[in-house]
Amino acid sequence: MAQRQRQRGGRRTPAHARHKDNEGIVPVLARAVREIESAVQRGPLSPTQRTRFQVVATLAREHRTEVKAATSLTDAQKNDELKRLDGIATILAKTATRDPSLFTLLAEDAVFSEAAQDLRVEMLRKAGIEVVVEEPAPVEEDPSAERRVTPLSVRRRKLSNPFLRPDFEIGQQRRTTSHRLDSWELLGPLFRSFELGGSSSRMDLPEASSLKAPGKLELMPHQARLIASVAEGHRTFLLADEPGLGKTAQALLAAQAADAYPLLVVCPNVVKTNWARETERWTPRRRATVIHGDGDNVDAFADIVVVNYEILDRHVGWLGDFGFKGMVVDEAHFIKNKSSQRSKHVLELSERLRSRTARPLLMALTGTPLINTIEDFRAIWQFLGWIDDVKPLPTLIDSLEETGLTPAEPAFYPAARKAVIDMGIVRRRKAEVASDIPARRVADIPVELDDEDSRSIRAAEAELARRLVQRYHAALETRRAGTVVDGIDHELVRRVAVWEREEMETSTNGENVFSMLRRIGHAKAGLAADYAAQLARNVGKVVFFARHVDVMDIAEETFTRRGLKHTSIRGDQTPKAREHAIDAFVNDEDVQVIVCSLSAAGVGVNLQVASNVVLAELSWTDAEQTQAIDRVHRIGQSDPVTAWRIIAAQTIDTRIAELIDSKAGLAARALDGSDEEVTSSADVQTEALVALLTDALTREAVRKPRGR
Repeated sequence: MAQRQRQRGGRRTPAHARHKDNEGIVPVLARAVREIESAVQRGPLSPTQRTRFQVVATLAREHRTEVKAATSLTDAQKNDELKRLDGIATILAKTATRDPSLFTLLAEDAVFSEAAQDLRVEMLRKAGIEVVVEEPAPVEEDPSAERRVTPLSVRRRKLSNPFLRPDFEIGQQRRTTSHRLDSWELLGPLFRSFELGGSSSRMDLPEASSLKAPGKLELMPHQARLIASVAEGHRTFLLADEPGLGKTAQALLAAQAADAYPLLVVCPNVVKTNWARETERWTPRRRATVIHGDGDNVDAFADIVVVNYEILDRHVGWLGDFGFKGMVVDEAHFIKNKSSQRSKHVLELSERLRSRTARPLLMALTGTPLINTIEDFRAIWQFLGWIDDVKPLPTLIDSLEETGLTPAEPAFYPAARKAVIDMGIVRRRKAEVASDIPARRVADIPVELDDEDSRSIRAAEAELARRLVQRYHAALETRRAGTVVDGIDHELVRRVAVWEREEMETSTNGENVFSMLRRIGHAKAGLAADYAAQLARNVGKVVFFARHVDVMDIAEETFTRRGLKHTSIRGDQTPKAREHAIDAFVNDEDVQVIVCSLSAAGVGVNLQVASNVVLAELSWTDAEQTQAIDRVHRIGQSDPVTAWRIIAAQTIDTRIAELIDSKAGLAARALDGSDEEVTSSADVQTEALVALLTDALTREAVRKPRGR
């Protein structure tokens, strides 16, 4: 973000920090932040002061990065300058706690206005820093437009049928005449209604008259009920069934029931071939074509067009003009970041489809719709046409109007939740609808690292904790007179953790949570592989998941030494090599272990021939962990499934495992109507840093005499 803002607001020469009290950028920022602090105490900040807050925070972040990288400064000079910046950051944090909406100005996708750009240049010049104002780059409608292609078969299809059949129902949809809610901000309350929990997030579905499917296939009752809903006319669904309950089959049969052809399917690269296979299986009279690369071999006359997120930018132009009657987005949590190009392209295609077809079939499929926050819903709801950037769209607003309530009334929230659910949220759990699927459990296996690895990792944790404590005390010393906190200031602890977390991805100096988890994963790789080998010898086929390539390498070397035949799924494989690996594991009795990348094999893979999973490295979310386990725990599984999670004892590994488990309640509370508490929507990395710093400060307090 800082780099993007420098381009917009002018380029400056690298700043050498000045350490006289009244020189350099820090005094300029200090005066501005004190002005902001005084203003927020008088009431809500004006737009001008909000802009000042954003610019001060941005410049402070940029200057911190420059100071850390400066080779002309001594360590003492760096520490002095960083201490002064911590004081500014503390005041900014206290200001934001009075007005939490200020945090949105610090997000990666926050708009940096022209006023902010001008103020930034002004502050830099006041600090005596040379600024070169750059001419703004010409605005392009879409930076990916130059890469777009139109396959030859698509051009031929247009020549054979140059006119799309108009849909005369467009424009006939009516809105209620009531405008009672027009002055209310509604998106925030709608998201809040899901945070509060309540009834199960499942729209009422009709009973199915038949479970028959093509050939000898048979639908499960929960699948047949969704198809019946489509047959009765419902057209938008957030299908959030737990992984393994046959969402692909439901989407294909829904398209058949709605006659939503041609149908567009957008999915991750790893599952697009599977969509073609499932089309042939569930709707054999329909033909699917899969787009690879520039689409030279695409069949534009097929009923179903499958494209992966990674190449969507090349094809979004002709796809938008193709005349699709339905669109399915698989693994829809991939579009939760609305600022990403793939999300923008998906939303563009949805909007263009809805502008040409009055009642298209729109389906978002995901077993894990929530990763960190309820806001993860936003892009999915927008794809489905329930909301736009600022408000609910007509069908949903009509339902909210019919409640007769406003967000000022507590009863609005359960009613609003139900209104959204009735738009098409369907969530079924294995325990409810697939009683024939055996139980699943996660069992932790603590392992002791060898002495050398253990000492190295503990030293790294101690170094990170020492740095956090030092930063905490530096910030504490800058507090204004009269501010007293008895014991640990937990608000400041969290602020320090957030600052550290923000720098982890940009700084390569010192230890951080990422580097420690990688080191721990490497250290326990051999132990995890040994455990998997024992399982394979005793109970049969085993699926081994790891995050890093070096861990996978160690595991495969271990299995080779143990005489275990194995295969693997990695991110750099071709689709053909991937299919060969899966077929070997599923069909060859001698292949006892498959070593899988969490990122490459966490979705779109059916490995139910095994019932034991070894998780050699921790995921950052419960959702990712669940996706991995559900490669085995699926319809057709005949044995109880156990996931063996390998945990390095007496390291931060243990704490992170606890944090992942504590966040597992988010989807349960928002989608399943569970009363389970959601501990926090903050990411696990920040929570791990909070825990590490809190533990270190607690130990420090025990060591020091009281009152010192």
